[in-house]
Amino acid sequence: MKDQDNINFDRIATAIGYINTHFKQQPSLEEVAEVVHLSPYHFQRIFKEWAGVSPKKFLQYISIEYAKKLLKEDQATLFETSYETGLSGTSRLHDLFINIEGMTPAEYKNGGKNMSINYSFADSPFGNILVASTPKGICHLAFIKDEELAFNQLKQQYPNASFHQKTDFIQQNALFIFTHDWKKLNEIKLHLKGTDFQIKVWETLVKIPMGKLATYGQVAREIQNPKASRAVGSAIGDNPVAFLIPCHRVIQSSGKFGQYHWGSNRKTAMIGWEAAQTISK
Repeated sequence: MKDQDNINFDRIATAIGYINTHFKQQPSLEEVAEVVHLSPYHFQRIFKEWAGVSPKKFLQYISIEYAKKLLKEDQATLFETSYETGLSGTSRLHDLFINIEGMTPAEYKNGGKNMSINYSFADSPFGNILVASTPKGICHLAFIKDEELAFNQLKQQYPNASFHQKTDFIQQNALFIFTHDWKKLNEIKLHLKGTDFQIKVWETLVKIPMGKLATYGQVAREIQNPKASRAVGSAIGDNPVAFLIPCHRVIQSSGKFGQYHWGSNRKTAMIGWEAAQTISK
């Protein structure tokens, strides 16, 4: 006989399959809950425990991925995309993109057209970096080996933006963090593009003090999704701003430092450097 956890997992798997198949009809919470024979209240609670997000948010993620394909690969109009995704109009499509992607559908389709991005290369205690900014804040910071390759990777994220090799005031404030001027930390502004879940994880990482570490499970509990450790790991791996969003401070529950997008040796060095800075203060 199956225990309750297995029963709930089967229910959530069935619900996810139903949403994947019927997302164009934009099914309501009540409709999906009925499919798995639960009340809307209990279904909402169990789904969030297992998936890390609400059923509504999951439906939005499925919808926007399909909409992105239509806009980019099929070159559909905004009206066509709204209709094919099951949304009531372009205004709902607009709201969906703003809430999840941090940009309008038109901006996504145009690959950052009309966006102006300043970028520069700099040294840090952990190697060379590429830092990029918009008028709203830092949008990218990465440790690099090859400047041309790093810049091409940045351009792939915003293929139609205009780029200017320039160190601006926003970048200067961000780079203060490498010169131990921690008083400048609250002046650093970020311009992030990510899902609500990713943003929530990244906001939690910023709260981990220098010299301290947290596990993936602790971060999951902090965002009130204790079973979402794997999703937390994915969000951490997608962090676009190295060091300022300190994903290097998250380790495995076993105590192993684990992998790091910019190299496990660099992660070890960063953790050791921060610990030494903390002790010396």
